[in-house]
Amino acid sequence: MKTLVTGSLAYDTIMVFPDRFRNHLLPDQLHILNVCFLTPEMRREYGGTAGNIAYNLKLLDDDPLLMATVGEDIAPYLERLQRLGIGAELVKRIAGQFTAQAFITTDLDNNQIIAFHPGAMNYSQENRISAKLGATLAIVGPDGKEGMLQHSRQCAAHDIPLLFDPGQGLPMFSGDELMEMVGLASYLAVNDYEGKMLEEKTGKKLEALARDLKALVLTLGGQGSVIYADGKRHDIPCVAADAVLDPTGCGDAYRAGLLYGIARGWDWPSSGRLASVMGSIKIAHRGAQNHAPSRPQIEAHYRKAFGSSPF
Repeated sequence: MKTLVTGSLAYDTIMVFPDRFRNHLLPDQLHILNVCFLTPEMRREYGGTAGNIAYNLKLLDDDPLLMATVGEDIAPYLERLQRLGIGAELVKRIAGQFTAQAFITTDLDNNQIIAFHPGAMNYSQENRISAKLGATLAIVGPDGKEGMLQHSRQCAAHDIPLLFDPGQGLPMFSGDELMEMVGLASYLAVNDYEGKMLEEKTGKKLEALARDLKALVLTLGGQGSVIYADGKRHDIPCVAADAVLDPTGCGDAYRAGLLYGIARGWDWPSSGRLASVMGSIKIAHRGAQNHAPSRPQIEAHYRKAFGSSPF
């Protein structure tokens, strides 16, 4: 089994605002917004949706195929991937470009304000998906717009089951483009905000979209998640975390658990529960790739939360 992970590799500059954004925003003055959030805590982390998902799959002893476009400043990241045993043969360096950069500010309510420079990600279409990669499952995550379109079409052309995860790239697409990519996918994953935006752009309710998919996954943060599959609704509980320190990368950890279960033919409750476990492990650590449980430790988290294990 080979899972192809497409999307961004990025450096995340993460800042913590020791207050709540809402205390500093005047609702009747948003049209002339001029706000500075003082962030005494700052760190730089490895991130990007593809990098985060591949990292979490590796924690599960999977061997993901990582595909991304990166800039001339990627050397430290490539060294990290090598140390982790994650192959970078499908990572393409773009001359004259920076690797994608995310600047993330998180407040005490875990709300986030993000500024994102795509850099080399805008050239993602230069990577092509072909049958010779041997992928048996793929995810198309947030990436350059043209790359997401082309990779969705290429997966469909080569009969590779696809999880479409538009994420924060969703606003780039028209309703027709989104409907095309949903139509090419076997699975769709969105959070509650993205789900509402998807409904607005396509004019279709999520339940209606789910009827033409093997599964539609809706994540709801601390309220857990919902999986619509086979005409049924599966409510997946949120797993209590050891600590709630940083939500950055939790959605990617969730998706890695989901992909792991799909690739092994698990039922939807089991796949969703593993996804929830992975998110709960991640949120107890700062940064998207600083949690490092062993596979047996992940299984122990699963057993503790649900009383049994599908591993």
